[in-house]
Amino acid sequence: MITLKDCTVVFNANTADERKALNNISLMIGAGDFVTLIGSNGAGKSTLLNLVAGSVRPSSGTITIDGIDRTGEAEYRRARFIGRVFQDPLGGTAAEMTVEDNLAVAARKGRKSLAIAMTRSRKAEFRDRLAELGMGLEYRMKENVSRLSGGQRQALTLLMAVIARPSILLLDEHTAALDPANAEKVLLLTERFAQEYKLSVLMVTHDMVRAISLGNRLIMMDKGEIIMDLSGDEKSSLTVDTLVHRFREIRRQDFSGDRALLA
Repeated sequence: MITLKDCTVVFNANTADERKALNNISLMIGAGDFVTLIGSNGAGKSTLLNLVAGSVRPSSGTITIDGIDRTGEAEYRRARFIGRVFQDPLGGTAAEMTVEDNLAVAARKGRKSLAIAMTRSRKAEFRDRLAELGMGLEYRMKENVSRLSGGQRQALTLLMAVIARPSILLLDEHTAALDPANAEKVLLLTERFAQEYKLSVLMVTHDMVRAISLGNRLIMMDKGEIIMDLSGDEKSSLTVDTLVHRFREIRRQDFSGDRALLA
């Protein structure tokens, strides 16, 4: 599904502020893989997601998705088959549009026109999908999104990210700004949508417990490099302590992700 080959990303190249965010990354992610991505701040996690999404282009290397070279393709073109949810619940929706209209626009993503006829059957479909969120949003379809709570907005954003049937879902700490109860609801929805739509998922998180328990594969990054790629029995037998110990063995230093250890 996704193949990165020898990808390097350098910001502010040939200046005093030059920074190598990704260093010669090679990675293959299969169809249906659910990958949790962890690492301390500045490890390159978000840059890796941006590289897949097309919002950052590699300084060198290639990106292939579904057998097609997408290295130079614009972000808006990749959005046809990529759904994305960011950390900020306010960032994924149009606050002064209704819940119904937000879904209508999301359902047309990647098409030439965002216009959609709000037929009775279409409204019924949206109502059914909102009911599945378990937050009562099916009764608030005519309300502006600005009136929703953070948890409700993030659940709606997640639904909007998958309703156009993408093949890839990118999640950048999408529960970090939520209270524990809403974070749990959104994570359960994430797992369900990943299975229902057979998505390839890349989920950045600082919560090591979640990274271990979710998905079928765990990748740890440090200083722009992939230093662990675990799946199967190797992943299922992990604990936070063993993960930190393995980092220490590889890097000969302590893991600095305090948020991950305290999550």
